[in-house]
Amino acid sequence: MESANAKAYAKIVENGTLAVQEIQNLQNAGYVTDQIYVLAHDWEKTERIAKASEAKEIGILEEGVFDSIANLFRSRGDELRAKIVSLGFSEAEADFYEKQLDLGRVLVIAKRDLS
Repeated sequence: MESANAKAYAKIVENGTLAVQEIQNLQNAGYVTDQIYVLAHDWEKTERIAKASEAKEIGILEEGVFDSIANLFRSRGDELRAKIVSLGFSEAEADFYEKQLDLGRVLVIAKRDLS
């Protein structure tokens, strides 16, 4: 599933290799490194893909201090949904994407600043 709203584009891919390819496609389409995020259920997998592709991980700048601290006490699923919502997606979209991450897939998000 692909999703695009006024703030962000998201695509679920099957694995890290396809995530890196999708990130390269987004870079070729004009997105810069600071606009592309990657998220997997396993935080180590997220980190490996982000380093391999020069994409970003969703962190305190995107989530805000409160949500970042709250994530320390949340389940991994709740944390993932909060990260997705922080980039402008609805709770329903975040729930869908988190279920895909549970299946081992990877979420690639591109977000342009509209300011």
